[in-house]
Amino acid sequence: MTLTAIAFLAAQGEAAQAARARLAGLYGDANPAQAEFVVALGGDGFMLEVQHRFLGRNMPVYGMNRGSVGFLMNGYREEDLPERLAAALAATLHPLRMRAHTADKTHAALAINEVSLLRETRQAAKLRVLVDGKERLPELTCDGILLATPAGSTAYNLSAHGPIVPLDANLLPLTPISAFRPRRWRGALLPSAARVEIEVLEAQKRPVSATADYTEVRDVRRVEIREDRSLSMTMLFDPDHSLSERIIAEQFTV
Repeated sequence: MTLTAIAFLAAQGEAAQAARARLAGLYGDANPAQAEFVVALGGDGFMLEVQHRFLGRNMPVYGMNRGSVGFLMNGYREEDLPERLAAALAATLHPLRMRAHTADKTHAALAINEVSLLRETRQAAKLRVLVDGKERLPELTCDGILLATPAGSTAYNLSAHGPIVPLDANLLPLTPISAFRPRRWRGALLPSAARVEIEVLEAQKRPVSATADYTEVRDVRRVEIREDRSLSMTMLFDPDHSLSERIIAEQFTV
């Protein structure tokens, strides 16, 4: 495979910027609008920024870790980059689409990792959970709740003790955050086609925010979430360390 154009994008950190300068000197630096591949230099947070930037274009993005967390990144190595890109395995992901309704407005946003609802004050949130229009929890008292993608299942979802989901499982984990009642509810695994609706009970007394990756909406009354299969993202990984393998391996980490 002949590579014609590689664009290098880097986080603001010194290590990422230095790496970008060295790689651009070795391989050239194409305009992202004309690039065949994008190489993202940073951590997982920067990978999310790059994927959001190219949503709708399905640009193949190959990450190299120059940040603090690199679950979605490959190891950093400057030599043989065109060969690594040609041999890389692709992981195709779909984002979650959030519609968050406040008292007077509807906000739309996309999430590659998760959509989370969190209490805004000392008062616990009270939430009603519906799946495909059917009430599943009439009242959940908690700090919050989140719906994650398979790629995002190893991020905030895992920290909240949610299950890790393999990429090809076609499942979305719905995970409570510090649930008080019902105390024994630990979440659910939903089909990827499920439509999740969360209503905020006692919204004025117990205000709740909704966040899709890094887009936050305050004082929401109702939030609708579903996977958007009309949008695809492609992440590239070295064959010996694919994203599917990382997700499986993470489940055996002690």
